[in-house]
Amino acid sequence: MKKEIYPTEVLDVTIDRLDEKGRGVVSYVHAPDKGSNGKHLKIIMNNVVPGDKVRVTIDNAKGRKTAVVEFDELLAPGPSRISEVNITVNEAGGTPLQFMKYEDQLKLKQELVQGYLVEKGFDVEKVQPIIGMENPYRYRNKMELTFGSDGALGMHRQGNFREIIDMEDSMLAPEEMVKVKDAVSQWQKDHTLRGYDKDSKEGLLRNLMMRKSFATEELMVVIFATERAEDLPEVAADLTNRLSGQFENLASLIWVLNRNVADSTQSEEETVLFGRDYIYDQLKGFNYRIWHDTFFQANPVQAEKLVDLALGYAEVDASMRTLDLFCGVGTFSLPMAARSKELAGIEIVESSIQSARRNAVDNGLDNTYFMVSDARSGLKTLKEEWGQPDLLLLDPPRSGAGGKVMRSIGRFGTEKIVYVSCNPKSLAEDLVWLRDFGYELQVVQPVDQFPHTMHVETVSLLVKSSDSED
Repeated sequence: MKKEIYPTEVLDVTIDRLDEKGRGVVSYVHAPDKGSNGKHLKIIMNNVVPGDKVRVTIDNAKGRKTAVVEFDELLAPGPSRISEVNITVNEAGGTPLQFMKYEDQLKLKQELVQGYLVEKGFDVEKVQPIIGMENPYRYRNKMELTFGSDGALGMHRQGNFREIIDMEDSMLAPEEMVKVKDAVSQWQKDHTLRGYDKDSKEGLLRNLMMRKSFATEELMVVIFATERAEDLPEVAADLTNRLSGQFENLASLIWVLNRNVADSTQSEEETVLFGRDYIYDQLKGFNYRIWHDTFFQANPVQAEKLVDLALGYAEVDASMRTLDLFCGVGTFSLPMAARSKELAGIEIVESSIQSARRNAVDNGLDNTYFMVSDARSGLKTLKEEWGQPDLLLLDPPRSGAGGKVMRSIGRFGTEKIVYVSCNPKSLAEDLVWLRDFGYELQVVQPVDQFPHTMHVETVSLLVKSSDSED
C-alpha cells in the first residue's frame, strides 16, 4: 500500500525547550481530522531559545513524526534571547547557546545536572548553585579547525559534517588564534593549496590546531596534511617564515602527516618546522609540557576552580596517600601530590603517563607513582604493589567510568571519593553503583567549563558511611 504524502505546511510555533544538543524542540499537534486524534509532530531546529516564536516550512507535515528544519523567520524573541547577537552568526557548530543570556545558560545547566541526579534517586538539595565565568568569552586555550574543499577554514555547519563554515571570528577563541587562522588562510590561498575533500578523499590540507598558554603566552600551531612537509619544502618554509615573523611567541610549529580515511586529527609522522614539539603551560602554579595530542583542560580559568574544589572536598593533608584514576598528564595529580604523603596515578594512555612522570619531575615532586593500565586492572595491581590509598579521585571521559569500573571502585574501598565529571548524565549513572557499597553523596558542585555550549562539569564528594560493610 502506497504511503500517503501530505501537503507542505507553514507553521508558526513557539519553542518549548532545548534538547541535549542545544537544539530547540517543539511538540506540535495538528488539528484532528474528523473522527480522529490530531497527529503529533516533533519539530527540531538550531539557533533558537525557549520562548522564541518562529515560522517554519515543513514538507509532508502530517505524514511524519519528526522534522529537523531551519526556521524561516523569527516572529518574536523568547525572554532569554540576546537580541544583539546576529541570527546568522551561528551557522557553524560549537556554540548552540550563544543566543541565550548567560544567566539563563547557567540556569539551564543547573537544571540539567539536577534532573539527571533526581532521575536516579539522589537528593536535589545536594546540588550547589553552578559556578559561572565572570567573562565567558574567548576562554579556550585550544582550537581545532577544518579545511574545506572550497577554501574555507573553520568549523562544520551544525548537523552537516560535509560543509565547513569559514571562521571570520569566534567567541571562544582568543583574538591571537583568529589572527593565526587568517595568516594560515592567506598562505593557503597564495599557494593554491586544496583542502581535503571527504568524499573524493583528495586534497592536501585537513586540519589546523592551535594551542596557546594563557600563563606562559607560548603558542603552538599544527597543520594536518595528506603529504609530508619534506615533499613541499617551499610551501612549508613560507608557512614557517610567515608565522614566526608575525607571532613572536610562536614556540612550536608542527606539520603532521595524516592520510587516514577517518575524519580525525591523527598522526602518522610529525615534522617540527619551528621551535619544539611541545609548549609549556601552567595550572595552579604547576608547570606542564603540552604536546599537540595532549589532553589538557581547555578552559584554564574554570579548570583552576575544578582543582580547588576537588582539593577542598578531598581535604588532602600530608598524612594521606591519594589516588588519581584516569589521571591523564597530571592535572589533578600534581596539586594532590604536593599536599599529600604519596600519590598514585592510573591511566591507560602510555604517552599521558610518560608526560605525567615528566611533569612531576619538572615540578620537583618525588612522591608520585604512575601506572599504565586500564582502570579495573590498575586498581587491583595498585593495591597489591603500592597499597591502599585514603582517597580516590576520578576524572573519566565523557562516557563515564561505567558499571564495571564503578563496582571495582566500590570494592576498592577508600573512605572518600571525589568524582570530577564532564557529563551529568554519565555521572548520575555511575554514582548509582556506589550506593550498594555504602557510599553517600555529600555534595555536587556544577561548574560552567564551556559557556555557550551544552557541556557542564561537576565535582562531587562521596563518603563511605560508618555502618557500611567492606
